[in-house]
Amino acid sequence: MPCARRRSGHARAPEHGSAAPGAPRHPAGAVGRRGYTDPLTSVAEQPRHDQPLHRALGLTDWEFDRIRELLGRAPNDFELAVFSLLWSEHCGYKHSAPLLSRLPSGGERVLQGPGENAGVIDVGGGLAVAFKVESHNHPTAVEPFQGAATGVGGILRDVVAMGARPIALLDGLWFGSPDWHFRRAVAGIGHYGNCVGVPTVGGETVFDEAYGSNPLVNAMCIGLLPVERVLRARATGTGNLLVLYGAFTGRDGIGGASVLASQDLEGSDEKRPSVQIGDPFRGKALIEVSLELVERELVLGLQDCGAAGLASSLAEMARGGAGVDVHLDRVPLREPDLEPWEIMISESQERMVAVVGPERLADVEAVCARWELPCTVIGEVTDHGELRALHRGEVVGAIPAELLTDECPRYDVEQAPRAETPPGTPAPATREPKTWIFEQYDQLVGSRTVKRPGLGAAVLRLDGERGIAVSLDGPPPGERDPYRAGWTAVMEAALNVACAGGEPLALTDCLNFGNPERAEIGWELAAAIDGIAEAAEELGIPVVSGNVSLYNETGGRPIPPTPAVGCVGLVRDVTRVPGRWREGDRIVLLRGEGAGLVGFVWRNAHRFTLALDARRCDTRRSLEQAAAWSGTATPACELPEGSGVVVALTPDDSAPLGWADVVELGTV
Repeated sequence: MPCARRRSGHARAPEHGSAAPGAPRHPAGAVGRRGYTDPLTSVAEQPRHDQPLHRALGLTDWEFDRIRELLGRAPNDFELAVFSLLWSEHCGYKHSAPLLSRLPSGGERVLQGPGENAGVIDVGGGLAVAFKVESHNHPTAVEPFQGAATGVGGILRDVVAMGARPIALLDGLWFGSPDWHFRRAVAGIGHYGNCVGVPTVGGETVFDEAYGSNPLVNAMCIGLLPVERVLRARATGTGNLLVLYGAFTGRDGIGGASVLASQDLEGSDEKRPSVQIGDPFRGKALIEVSLELVERELVLGLQDCGAAGLASSLAEMARGGAGVDVHLDRVPLREPDLEPWEIMISESQERMVAVVGPERLADVEAVCARWELPCTVIGEVTDHGELRALHRGEVVGAIPAELLTDECPRYDVEQAPRAETPPGTPAPATREPKTWIFEQYDQLVGSRTVKRPGLGAAVLRLDGERGIAVSLDGPPPGERDPYRAGWTAVMEAALNVACAGGEPLALTDCLNFGNPERAEIGWELAAAIDGIAEAAEELGIPVVSGNVSLYNETGGRPIPPTPAVGCVGLVRDVTRVPGRWREGDRIVLLRGEGAGLVGFVWRNAHRFTLALDARRCDTRRSLEQAAAWSGTATPACELPEGSGVVVALTPDDSAPLGWADVVELGTV
């Protein structure tokens, strides 16, 4: 999981290289109280080939000098570990943040755009939808079951942190083949989602040998909440308490953001300890506790302990002028010999931090006790502007919070267009039915699922006759052009939503690429973002959340440009959603692509008995999929040139369709 601020997706970048020289940002007295000089034992014990500690932690020499300049002193080892996580690519978005400002993010429906745990849009009727997609690629490459499972757990907690109840999951899977590794990842997704009681209703699966060493797992979550209840991860009110509740803290996941998610995966077996371990039953209790705390207004803010653990969560909460004191010796431990820095950056799963008024503490403790969740006051909100960590009364680290977040370096990536690459050749399994995959997932728990996975977008009931259509899609299998990859991923997701009767309202994206420090990868990233931005602008909808996953390569061999895009659309009447064609229906092909086709399909979806985007595969294959979905024989049809959307209409619907390029295919 990325860190808190970036987890909502795309934080707006300050001036490039925002690290302007300046005086120390905190009183000298605070530094003077630091007596902690212990080394990072487990890091110091590793062979570093005589490299200095900051390099072993993933920081460059320039970044280390910049840290000393900002602090006005040398950091101790504890502080250096915290900087290494918050300034990692996974948390800090050092190479992508300047490019992400290209994406449109505002709109009349947007209640929360980039900058929090998830995006939130107003869908009317007093309801809002929170949603987000993020990656768990590197952990899955190292340990597929737990890597994929904890990806699901993390995205659930991101949505819960906004005050929303999760109602659906989707997953995008890009693997080399349907081998043991893939099957374990699917099992991990199913295990966590099924145990926690949230349906998995859609996604995409592609097999291509280009992902053989670097599989991708992108998880998307949808949640519902009242429009007036959007939470933000902020520490407010000096004297309010920081309450940690959920699982105990151990060593699992330590360094996940910097060791796994911000480096090449060569030698991945050595990085297995950096993979988190999930507990979905504890995750279920965490969801119910969090929602009760929010509904009863017992908390002022929530934050998931994701990548970089308490370091990230508390740094994000302390932004905006507030400060926090955290007493690390109060954190409930699964292993009693954890050092202070390990407690601070542990990525143990199923933990949340809440800001609680002292007068509400007893009520919070009672809710946690009813669900048998540990609940501990670990600190308090202050006004000194620092993330200050104490252990047994000693200040072990004191860093102005803005240095960890707002002052993270921003790099202009070098860009060099690579030679035109021919399309890749996806494995034959990509075109085979995926029923055996999604049948492992509970699709109906929660009783909101109107249209199940299997053909295009899923549909979920909101209230009365209203619903939402949701889809998660990537570029066409084998696509190697980064601009087309971004543009088509957006249009595919939006068109799938339209084919399910939904008006596309907003997008979330996950950008999966190789090493951005290589000029050709920097060019791919910039081109894909341009493609996403232009498609979103054509559709007139914003990108309200997202995630960037870089360094997806092994031994210098990167993955193809793989932007994954999720779309949420409003369905005004779930009883008139295109479903299955019936005998006697006439079948037509609406040829074309782009925003015009998307708008036409959703406005006319009430007329269709079935609608299917046929642009990704040939028309014959699309007809076979529609027939299998509808439980009929594949109709014998003339197959024209071109692609578009296959739709079916009842025999008595003879009114003109109103689309410029319509081809009659035949009759069911």
